Amino acid sequence: MQISRRRYDHPDVAKLVTRLQAEYVLIYGGPDNSPTSAGQFEPPAGAFGLGYNGDTPAAMGGWRLGEDGRSELKRMYVPDEYRGRGYSRAVLLWLEDFALSAGAKEVVLETNQLHPAAIGLYRSAGYTEVPAFGHYADNPMTVYLGRTLSSSAL
Repeated sequence: MQISRRRYDHPDVAKLVTRLQAEYVLIYGGPDNSPTSAGQFEPPAGAFGLGYNGDTPAAMGGWRLGEDGRSELKRMYVPDEYRGRGYSRAVLLWLEDFALSAGAKEVVLETNQLHPAAIGLYRSAGYTEVPAFGHYADNPMTVYLGRTLSSSAL
């Protein structure tokens, strides 16, 4: 898989975001409505990566500078047909490296208890619980994780 930086409004990103939102509808009964815009993923305060399997978009994820000054991961996703190949971990490492090079010291994310594979990925990468934040801070099913970044961890 080759990871390339793409704008959040790139057509290939839109394809995967549409698939991700469809999964959210199946799981939660509706799409993720947390505020997200293309400009939030522009360097130096963010970036969005798209992993390709040949010419096909196969993985994605972004980071953006949060309101509290921490870097926040958003829209991590790998479609079913590409899961189990290490693509999520590759995108995660790419995002952490990009955020670190932009001066980020800490990265946080929110996921849901209904995504045990995602929670397992993040925990295996050194993420631990952090206080609730963001759009879903009042949702008891939301899981908040974070970790300190360092060049030695990459």
